Amino acid sequence: MLFNPINKSYYDYAIERDKEACINCEVCVRQCSYGAHFWDDVRKSVRHDSSKCVGCHRCEAFCPTACLTIRHKPTEFRENAVWNPKFLKYIYKQADTGGVLLGGMGCPTNIPVYWDKLLLDASQVTNPSIDPLREPMELKTFLGTKPSRLEFEEASEGPRLKTKIGPQLELEVPIMFAAMSFGAINFNLHVAMARAATASGTMYNTGEGGLHRSLYKYGKNTIVQVASGRFGVHSDYLNAGAAVEIKIGQGAKPGIGGHLPGEKIDARVSETRMVPIGSDAISPAPHHDIYSIEDLHQLIYAIKEATAYTKPVSVKIAAVHNAPAIASGVVRAGADIVVVDGMRGGTGAAPAMIRDNVGLPMELALAAVDQRLRDEGIRNRASIVASGGIRCSADAVKAIALGADAVYIGTATLISVGCTVCGRCYTGKCPWGIATNEASLAKRQNPDVAAEKMANLIKAWGHEIQEMLGGMGLNSIESLRGNRDKLRGVGLNDTELDILGVKHAGR
Repeated sequence: MLFNPINKSYYDYAIERDKEACINCEVCVRQCSYGAHFWDDVRKSVRHDSSKCVGCHRCEAFCPTACLTIRHKPTEFRENAVWNPKFLKYIYKQADTGGVLLGGMGCPTNIPVYWDKLLLDASQVTNPSIDPLREPMELKTFLGTKPSRLEFEEASEGPRLKTKIGPQLELEVPIMFAAMSFGAINFNLHVAMARAATASGTMYNTGEGGLHRSLYKYGKNTIVQVASGRFGVHSDYLNAGAAVEIKIGQGAKPGIGGHLPGEKIDARVSETRMVPIGSDAISPAPHHDIYSIEDLHQLIYAIKEATAYTKPVSVKIAAVHNAPAIASGVVRAGADIVVVDGMRGGTGAAPAMIRDNVGLPMELALAAVDQRLRDEGIRNRASIVASGGIRCSADAVKAIALGADAVYIGTATLISVGCTVCGRCYTGKCPWGIATNEASLAKRQNPDVAAEKMANLIKAWGHEIQEMLGGMGLNSIESLRGNRDKLRGVGLNDTELDILGVKHAGR
């Protein structure tokens, strides 16, 4: 009989240490929050335990002599087309623990990424390209309900708009920082996102963890979220932001709720979320006052009443098979913005089986939602935001061409401040100081430095979007929205092309 659980023999990464280069400085010991490196008093040297390595690469990045290399463990299971090694490891682990397998970040499963099978059109002679360095190029985006027609009236100073337009979110670029709750990520990162959004003229989303009162001053660039747990939701909170988002579903875990472990709930998180220190914060799967579109309508208008009809209300849904019908109901219920969140969206923690097997790629859901709202003649009544798996500016441009007004970026935001997508967010031991509230780790993120990096990312993507628009002969992001003729598919079948509403390359 084995004395150690069998799954401990089948770990994922191997730490290689060049003993000639290692100077036993213990930097790796101090940097590894998982205890993979340690000082051996007997051998008087730094040693390591590869079974504890999560592949975050922080030790490798900080090693002053570059003596460390992190590789996938070379051990290979016997080849089997059905029993992929990951399933063997899953079973070994569950046989030992009897627990649900957890995973952080987005879905790693090899499901087609449709962005990589879509190409952008470019201009030549008859529709010449535009040079964004020398000609005006408009990226400004307004999110919110738009009237079906505009009426003007004569005034002494000239024609004056008579039609009343609902509250709008004004973005300098069509990119926003996605919902990541205070608790799932720490206070330093929330401060950084608020500052970066303000500097970039865009918005950041609080996620379902409420908003610390010290961040109310960034309200003009804040979207506050109302989720099923209603953590930190009160009148001041609803009025603190520029918009309110109701989270019905999340792309990384459609159909289930959330769970923030008690060890992540310190005094500041407790104060903001209005839950006791050290207690688990559990979000139920459904809102217990929403079981129909009529119930959702009631909540939307309760929020509009509470905010004196001065803020747009957004509703976030997961990309599932009936997302177009759901989106139609959401718009008819009074939502000003619909967020479509795909299965590649990140999360602090989700059951691995849910994360990897439930939901749809955002590209398909986005195109279907946009087309459904157009077919029903209500597309102007709500803006669409695409979320879940936006990796670069080209993905954002393609999303807008498929019908989005703007995009959310979450994982990309965290990568910009050092995240290596190791997927262990749920442990609370993030070595990069992101998904942790442990003081010694959280201080690895300087809010000023992080804000600058996030703002630089938005700035860089904005420049690239302008270049791509110019290459298509367009001088405004408005001209690209839903303009699927600017896209061509490669290696897609007829059904996929039909859902996406694009032609195959060569046509």
